[in-house]
Amino acid sequence: MSAVDYTVDGKTFEGFFLRPKGKDVAPVVIIAHAWGGLGDNEREKAARVAEMGYAAFAIDVYGKGKRGTTVEENQALMNPLVEDRAELQKRLAGGLAAAKQQVGVDPKKAAAIGFCFGGLCVLDMARANQDVLGVASFHGLFRPAENLPAPKITAKVLMEHGWHDPMATPEDVMAVTKEMDAAGADWQLHVHGNSMHSFTTLGADNKEMGTVYNADADRRSFENLESFLAELF
Repeated sequence: MSAVDYTVDGKTFEGFFLRPKGKDVAPVVIIAHAWGGLGDNEREKAARVAEMGYAAFAIDVYGKGKRGTTVEENQALMNPLVEDRAELQKRLAGGLAAAKQQVGVDPKKAAAIGFCFGGLCVLDMARANQDVLGVASFHGLFRPAENLPAPKITAKVLMEHGWHDPMATPEDVMAVTKEMDAAGADWQLHVHGNSMHSFTTLGADNKEMGTVYNADADRRSFENLESFLAELF
């Protein structure tokens, strides 16, 4: 896995790129990070994507060296972009463009997956009609994009959701399904029982915050992802 610097609006961002073994050219899966910024969790997900036979490019929407280690730091990094979705979408588009420029990537075959805040990010890529065949949100945030009040979504959409996620309530779930229908999207929603937020994040174990790893939901959701990507590519 190699670090890749790229620029958006003159600002430097640092992604990570991983090619699958034994393939000269492969589709690329963009990975959008959780609220703490690009780190070990995203690198682990990139390795899993590469094992499926696809290139993986973990993007960065905060900026090189900007990472959070506490709840307060994470919120300070994430909240301004949740409030300014046009800026977030610009940074996502920049990461997608960088991914497509990597050696060995088929630029016509791209998808995006995201975790927690990254789930919101990839749904915004679909809302903004960025050039991806599909997006997959894992324990993502479902808040709609205020700058795109009536999106038309052409990318296929997969949502993997923990039913007891305190950051995406049953009301939020119903709202996003109505949004997807209104947008004309080809969407799927898989709900995992006994699961909270961060169910794919190794080591997550904070029941008070509702962020708890669940091995069964992790495995099942990635089996769903593998089928989804095979359909896209």
